[in-house]
Amino acid sequence: MYDSEHYDPLTPRPSGEVRDTHERKMPRGVVIRLIAYLVAGHVVAAFLYILFAVAGGNQ
Repeated sequence: MYDSEHYDPLTPRPSGEVRDTHERKMPRGVVIRLIAYLVAGHVVAAFLYILFAVAGGNQ
């Protein structure tokens, strides 16, 4: 069985191995990066929202 941390999608599987019916876990680094990008994206979106709200209020 392959370890998800050492999974390489370019390496072919051995022919005798049966595919798992459940999904593989995502590597921890990918999960952390995904959360960081989501948080950073929301911070940038909030900044732009506040920027336009303040600029639109000075008419």
